[in-house]
Amino acid sequence: MRTTVAEHIPQLRGREREQQALDTLIEGARDGRSAALVLRGEPGIGKTALLGYAAARADAVRVLRGTGVEVEAELPFAGLQLLLRPALDRLPGLPEPQRAALAGALGLGPGGREPMLTGLAVLSLLTDYADGAGLLVVVDDAQWLDRASQDALLFAARRLQAEGVAMLFGVREGEGSFEAAGLPEQRLTGLSHEAAATLLDEHALTPAVRYRLLAEARGNPLALRELPLAMAAESTPDLAAGALPLTDRLRLAFHGRISRLPEPTQTLLTVLATDESTEPAVVLRAAASLGAGIDDLAPAEAAGLLQRGTGADLSITFRHPLIRAAVYQRAPLGQRLAVHRALADALDAPEQADRRAWHRAAAALGTDAEVADALERSAVRARERGGHKAAAAAYDRAARLSDRPEDRTRRQALAAQAALESGDLERAAELARRTAREVSSESLRASLSQVRALALFWQGRFPDAHRLLIDAATSIAATEPAQAADMLVQAMHTGWYLGEADLREVLEHLADLRLPDALPVVPVVRFIGRLFERGPGQPLALTDILGEIRSRGEVSDQVLSILCGFALARGQDGPAFDLAMSLEGKHRAAGAAGRLPTVLFFAGEADIFTGRLRDARTATVEARDLARDTGQQQWVRQLSSVLAHLDALRGDEDECRAQAELGLAGDTPGAIAPGAPWAHWSLGLLDLGAGRAESALSRFERLTKSPFDHHICATRAVPDLVEAAVRIGAPERAAAPLTNFAGWAESVGQGWADALVLRCRALLDDENAEDLYAKALELHDREARPIEFARTALLYGEWLRRARRKAEARTRLHEALEVFERLELDPWARRARHELTAAGAPDSDPGPSRSTATGLTPQELQIVRLAAQGLSNRDIAAQLFLSHRTVGYHLYKAYPKLGVTSRGELKDIAAQLH
Repeated sequence: MRTTVAEHIPQLRGREREQQALDTLIEGARDGRSAALVLRGEPGIGKTALLGYAAARADAVRVLRGTGVEVEAELPFAGLQLLLRPALDRLPGLPEPQRAALAGALGLGPGGREPMLTGLAVLSLLTDYADGAGLLVVVDDAQWLDRASQDALLFAARRLQAEGVAMLFGVREGEGSFEAAGLPEQRLTGLSHEAAATLLDEHALTPAVRYRLLAEARGNPLALRELPLAMAAESTPDLAAGALPLTDRLRLAFHGRISRLPEPTQTLLTVLATDESTEPAVVLRAAASLGAGIDDLAPAEAAGLLQRGTGADLSITFRHPLIRAAVYQRAPLGQRLAVHRALADALDAPEQADRRAWHRAAAALGTDAEVADALERSAVRARERGGHKAAAAAYDRAARLSDRPEDRTRRQALAAQAALESGDLERAAELARRTAREVSSESLRASLSQVRALALFWQGRFPDAHRLLIDAATSIAATEPAQAADMLVQAMHTGWYLGEADLREVLEHLADLRLPDALPVVPVVRFIGRLFERGPGQPLALTDILGEIRSRGEVSDQVLSILCGFALARGQDGPAFDLAMSLEGKHRAAGAAGRLPTVLFFAGEADIFTGRLRDARTATVEARDLARDTGQQQWVRQLSSVLAHLDALRGDEDECRAQAELGLAGDTPGAIAPGAPWAHWSLGLLDLGAGRAESALSRFERLTKSPFDHHICATRAVPDLVEAAVRIGAPERAAAPLTNFAGWAESVGQGWADALVLRCRALLDDENAEDLYAKALELHDREARPIEFARTALLYGEWLRRARRKAEARTRLHEALEVFERLELDPWARRARHELTAAGAPDSDPGPSRSTATGLTPQELQIVRLAAQGLSNRDIAAQLFLSHRTVGYHLYKAYPKLGVTSRGELKDIAAQLH
């Protein structure tokens, strides 16, 4: 819809600041920039008017408008279907996985189970529909959008960059739910006294009534317009008086206007309020069965309750969302039930089965097996389309309508699982807790405990989640050992946030299980059982374990992700990285944006350990942004603390401390903050690089104590701890940590770990230092792990310089400096240059960066690498969950930084991008 006539633009008194913000948003869309804004406030405060203003101002910019409807809040993608209807001609042009996902979500084809792929498809569709000229998306009453539509639209809104798409959401305070974390919000308050008084000028009011209305309305524009009209129609004009909340008084004002309409008109309004699908044929069929017809709309239009679309838009809608609420709420129960039945009968097409089932459920007064079956089928369809919250609601309602206890508990259990999948954690936990009391099956009760535990885990309640998993697993260990093993493997994850004692308890339970050897989980159990081994032995290789798993069957991606973490804990960085990359490719192909933060976290860790710092930052930034955009705050914190480590390595103090502070947030009683281990290591490394060795040692020592001592960071930070202890003249503080580290290194059987042990011993044993340093450098892999090689060379060079062997010292120090400058590790490079000067080398300035990719942002680097492989903008966008226009925008910005002018030249410099 386009509006080009200036007089159609509403003039809103007292909203000049808000109108200016909307003008800026629309102007940005015209110029190819994207943005989103949430307008939040109480009913009647002016959200709808401002959204109308924005739509009217969008001259030459396409507009898509939609409205959330309370009675359709349980129908998956109902809101999205109505909003995108004018743009669906662009659906065939989307990349195939996205096209299939969105078509399935809108009921136009088979469904998919990855909600974020639907969100990416929405972003692509909006980008194509904007068509370079700009697009404004306006959604009113967004708090009543079904959860699947909310998730898809919010994902798209958070990924906007350079598409020329502006998204506006109006949200009513205090009703429904619209969690828009990460999007800009503007909270609307009442009009100024002057603007409010102007609105009352059109009414003939006595000074006393005028004063009372101004006080009661508190600047609410709808109240200022409607209460005088309501008072004028009543014989006793006291609607403004009393202690009722303003919203209720407004509803009463509309009730009065509705009650004076003819009965058939009231019936037709109730049908319209109950369905609000903008499908006139359905509304009129249902109304006809109740004795009302299209001519009965006229009195409601004359009363100013309805408005018709303009031009080709033939829809009939309520003038204000509060009118719809007033119509539905004032209707007697009997009339509401009759309307729901009439709509169910009118919705007779196969694609209307879900809406039909919900209307039948709303009309049911008691148990109804037939309706319960229909709702369960609706839940299955919702789940297949990725509408997990809608599925949870349908299963739950079906359970309440079930006449057999076994059907009721089965459906409640399915509702709990679907609620967990939707991210509705409180509801999932409560459904699981309530249902567990009603079931007799130990296996089902254990499964419900697992649902509840996972819900508690994602709420940050790690101790409660951990105990639930262990208790449930032990209760079925004798009868269902395979199920118990899966739960105990999950308990290793929860235990990771608690402490070594909790992990050892899980390992004891796993050891006691009698598992058939053919189960795929058996190699997993054997691998993680070696977590705390120290000293000589034969390490278990992750690659062998994966081969054993494949020979037996399959394990879940979640278990494979857990194996990545345990492989890193056992020093198998390469295999862990390869497994993470395999899972990454699988998740990207499936559009599983929500699963990527986990595997990218492990990939980023492996990149850091092996000195691929640019890759580590690229993976970690993408993972953090995806975690933020998919509402996974725990991963946002963990990934922020990994970024703090990268900042510490390059000496960016302010950024390191800011990221570490994020990583340290979110701790709960009895558990550690998810990002705390990496944050403490990062802050210690920052201090060590800056020469603050005492402070660094305190940080590192914290990691050696419970509840941190089992963490990967606690193990890998020991060489830093030893260096800090030696630098302050307290080598005895390094003795116990080094003994533990040496035992770990011996058990994992990795040459690079042995090299680090030799380096640490060289620091502590000055008499044998030369031999120890030389052996360490022989074991180090300069290419595969350049940072550790360079730090050993630096320490050796310092030792040689102190021994007055300056020529030999300069050789080692130059080797170290080359790596530090190439990887932009400024604190270590400064230290190497200082030592070189002390060893007799001439003063030197920092060398120029040798990387062609210097200056690129992590996202630009990621896009350029994929473009250099020959991928199109659309292919890159699909992999990175961006729009193709954003990809093009970043390439345009990257070319000058790389010194190229075309895509073809990227292949010539591809090797320098890694």
